[in-house]
Amino acid sequence: MYEFAINTSAPKAELYRELVQSADALTAGESDGVANMANVAALLWQSLPDVNWAGFYRMVERELVLGPFQGKAACIRIALGAGVCGTAAATGKTQLVEDVHAFPGHIACDAASASELVVPVKRDGNVIAVIDLDSPSPSRFDTDDAAGIEALAEILSERI
Repeated sequence: MYEFAINTSAPKAELYRELVQSADALTAGESDGVANMANVAALLWQSLPDVNWAGFYRMVERELVLGPFQGKAACIRIALGAGVCGTAAATGKTQLVEDVHAFPGHIACDAASASELVVPVKRDGNVIAVIDLDSPSPSRFDTDDAAGIEALAEILSERI
C-alpha cells in the first residue's frame, strides 16, 4: 500500500515538490505506463484541492484518447487542436485557462468545470499524452500550478 502525506495547505512550490517526489517514488521501476498514469491520476486527485477532474489523455494515432483519470466520465476521443486538451497536444504548450467558457471550442465534458490546466507530456520532442486538471472554480490554476505539473510531466515522460 502506498501512502503519501502531501501537505495540501503548503505553499504551492512545496506542495508540487512533494507531489513530484511522491509521483517519482510511485512510478520508479514500473514499466507499465497505464499503471503509472492510474496511480498518478489518483495522487493528483487526492493531493490537489478544488479539482473536479484529474487525469490523462494519451496520443494514439494522431488523436487524444482518454487515459486513467479521477472524476466524472469524460470524452473518449479529442481531435488535435480541439478544445483545451487538443490545443495543448497540437501546440506542445501548456494551456492555462482561467475561464473555460471563454476558450474557443472548449469541450465541456463536465458542466461544473470553470477553469482548466493542460500540460503536454513529451518524449523526444513529441507529445505522447497530456495531463488534464479541471476545477469548478474560475481562475483556480496559475503559473505555479503550471510549473508544478510541468515538472511532473518531465518525470513521467519516460514512464508512461
